[in-house]
Amino acid sequence: MNDIKLPDIRLDERVVIVTGADRGLGRSMSLALARAGATVVLASPATAGLKAVASEIETIGSGRAIVNFVDITDLESCRSLVRATLEKTGRLDVLVNNARRLTRGPDLARPENNLPFSEVDPNFYQESVMVNVVGTFLISRAAVEHFLKQGKGKIINITTSLWHAYSRNDAPYGVTKAAIEASTQIWARDLEGTGITVNSLLPGGSADTLPDKPKKPGMVLLPVDIMNPLIIWLASVRSDEVSGCRFVGKQWDPLLPPDKAADLAREEPVFQGQPPGIFPLRRE
Repeated sequence: MNDIKLPDIRLDERVVIVTGADRGLGRSMSLALARAGATVVLASPATAGLKAVASEIETIGSGRAIVNFVDITDLESCRSLVRATLEKTGRLDVLVNNARRLTRGPDLARPENNLPFSEVDPNFYQESVMVNVVGTFLISRAAVEHFLKQGKGKIINITTSLWHAYSRNDAPYGVTKAAIEASTQIWARDLEGTGITVNSLLPGGSADTLPDKPKKPGMVLLPVDIMNPLIIWLASVRSDEVSGCRFVGKQWDPLLPPDKAADLAREEPVFQGQPPGIFPLRRE
């Protein structure tokens, strides 16, 4: 952790599901949400990693952690997660869609994942689409079934820089993240007027999700907690009237009031001709 300054926003009594919370960005955001007082439901198939994050949260002295297995590619598993959350906490306020099929890491050799699409392993492609696109839809669908009943809720989709959507050798990852951007816009408009908001959030560059891994000479990465101020703002009531927007972690200015900092961290519309979000941000 690089101890990026968090906004003075409390999330006491808020319940947030974070998928893929066992490592990297998911772990970092979960710790930040807990520091702000939220109950964080750590969700992933990697329960050993989740338990380690839960132990870290216990030492913070703020917030609460609940470990829950989920397979986001299975709708019943997603619904089970929502039911378990409601049974254990009595509420659900926010879903953070952070889980994804890793494109590289200690268990994946880089040459397997940076190839022309004509050489990409079809199984790897299918798995990536199933987790990143279908899985995000299924867990969001399960959460929205509850959000519609209570008349409010928040979906935050973790995405990536736009160049991934058109760069050479970036399928299937770029394809799946472009789909998430489209999903964010479509869902936000489908849910307009329901009290449910949908926004996307990205670091704004490659983040240091493996801080213990040696870096190439000259390599500069964003800190793993680069999105933490914005995840807290987006999970709070301050963003209740904001939907269909895309926010960039590295654009957050900690010297500004939170609403102003969020406004300036909002990126221009991904799709030309579309407004920059359904609702305007408040300004202080």
